[in-house]
Amino acid sequence: MDAMFQADKKGRIRPADQAPADRTALFALALGELLRNARGLDVVTLDLRGLNSWTDFFVISTVTSGAHRSGLERHIKEFAREKGFEILRRSTRPSESVENEWSLIDLGDIVVHLMTEKARLFYELERLWGAKPLELPAGTESTTSP
Repeated sequence: MDAMFQADKKGRIRPADQAPADRTALFALALGELLRNARGLDVVTLDLRGLNSWTDFFVISTVTSGAHRSGLERHIKEFAREKGFEILRRSTRPSESVENEWSLIDLGDIVVHLMTEKARLFYELERLWGAKPLELPAGTESTTSP
């Protein structure tokens, strides 16, 4: 495990030198960076703290195909395993077309949404939640590598 991260009492991985809320935020940002590096499109990390009681962050990425989605899911799964994060649930929302439009990966405090452009435009999660995009604080190093 990275020296920057440590497991909390529930086994969730958090940066060692950050307060719990900041630790989760940094991991959400790292997932967003991971998706960008893996060619996810229009990646955004939303801060939902204070807007609901069941998660703190959404990481949303547009995918171009089922193969693209599967590849990103694999990267997320490997990254979570590497950092000691547990994927609590994965689900795909089927559509009437051959392609699945939306895949959700629940990491507890972070929920990742992999959506086709069509689904993303229809559901407009960013607008629906009215949450602000989260950005890496100045002077904070990246937690992923290209």
